[in-house]
Order: sequence, then C-alpha cells, then structure tokens
Amino acid sequence: MKLRILIWFSCGDASAVAAKLALEKYKGYETHILYCDTGGEHEDNKRFLQECEGWYSHKIEILKSEKYADHFDVFEKTKYIAGIAGARCTTELKKVLRFAYQEIDDIQVFGYTVEERNRAKRFNLSFPEVITDFILIEQGLKKEHCHAIVESAGIEIPAMYKLGYDNNNCIGCPKGGAGYWNKIRVDFPEVFLRMCLISRKLKVKLIVYKGQRIYLDELPEGYGNTKSEPKISCDFVCQSVIEAQNV
Repeated sequence: MKLRILIWFSCGDASAVAAKLALEKYKGYETHILYCDTGGEHEDNKRFLQECEGWYSHKIEILKSEKYADHFDVFEKTKYIAGIAGARCTTELKKVLRFAYQEIDDIQVFGYTVEERNRAKRFNLSFPEVITDFILIEQGLKKEHCHAIVESAGIEIPAMYKLGYDNNNCIGCPKGGAGYWNKIRVDFPEVFLRMCLISRKLKVKLIVYKGQRIYLDELPEGYGNTKSEPKISCDFVCQSVIEAQNV
C-alpha cells in the first residue's frame, strides 16, 4: 500500500503554515490537503482557502457531511449540543469525516502550535493508532509566527481574526463563554438569536453567570471577557470548556 500524507487544513493560519511546511517536507509522497467544511464558518474562509491553494500550488480537498448542513443542524437533529466530552458538532462534522477518509498507515499532519503541546499529547492519547506529525511544534512555531508567515506570503488573514476572535471556528461555537457570546450578539445577531432559540428548545443552559447556569437569552449584555475565558478549540480531540467556565 502506498504511503499517504494527510494534511488537515482548517482555514486557520496555523494549519495553513503547517500545510505549507508539510508539502515541502513530504515532497514526492502522495499528499492530500483536507478541509472539513462544517457549513458554519465565515464566508471569507472560501477566499482564504483559495489563496492558500495558490500559495501551495496544490489543491485542497473539501470534505462535507452528507447528513448535516452546519453545526446548528447537528444540534437540532441530534437534540444534543455539548457536554463534558465535547461538542456533538465536532464529532459529526469533523471526526466522522476523518475516520471515513483515513487509512491505518497514513501519516497525518496537524497544525498544533508550540502553545498547544498539551492538545497534541491529548490527541496521541485519544488516537494512539494514528501516525501523527505535529510539524509546527517540531519547528518551534507559535501562533504569532504563523500569523506573520501567512501575511508575508501576501495572504490576508481570515475575517474572524480581524474581528478580534482568537479562533476561526464556526460562528456561534457552543463552547464559547459569556464574553464570546456577547461579542457574537454584537457581530452576528442572527446567530446569537438562533442559538438562543435552539438552547431553549433543548433546555440547555450554555452559560455560567456568577456561579449559576443560565440560558443564553438570560445573559446580560456586555458581561464577560473573552481574554480571560478558556480558549475555544475545535479539533479532532474536541473537549468542551463549558464545564470549566468560571466567569
């Protein structure tokens, strides 16, 4: 069986740099750059993906769930949002697609940065059967380095970063804290309203406010601070930060 290199691209600048480095490292091998289209990310991600394809001179393969349109569709159809083990949307829109695509002897490249060593370790513990390459950690690259490399390539960073978000996940991530959701309320009011309606319907209190769980529509405007809240991660070892919130 021919050795394949699977490079997981997420439209974040760290994964973009990881893909560029991996293409150079594994030149001559069968390489696949793979993007899981969740249906819920910012429209600008399409532009970013296309510009990265030009940077790489390599096509990015897009994987998309046949069952779910986006993360909200997952919540509504499964009647589940997130728990201590993670968010259902990540499982359905990313993990399921990876499991279907991968083969046992693939080398899989992930864009974890130096700050995310623990996430990389958690991945290896969760999926010991996967042959991993955390190329950014190997080369000592941080998030700030990845931002700079993308910009130096003449590629404008994704819109969500320019709006002040620390991640480029789906708009309206269920793992966000009070500050995150109040920012979504301002920047994407229709998304905020949709999550309010779904969480009420499913009787899920997403937010911790002064030590008590509340519904999203009970969140006071302006409350919370994104800088002091746990970082949101949406990867193949997604674990909810909802239980860890203390805001």
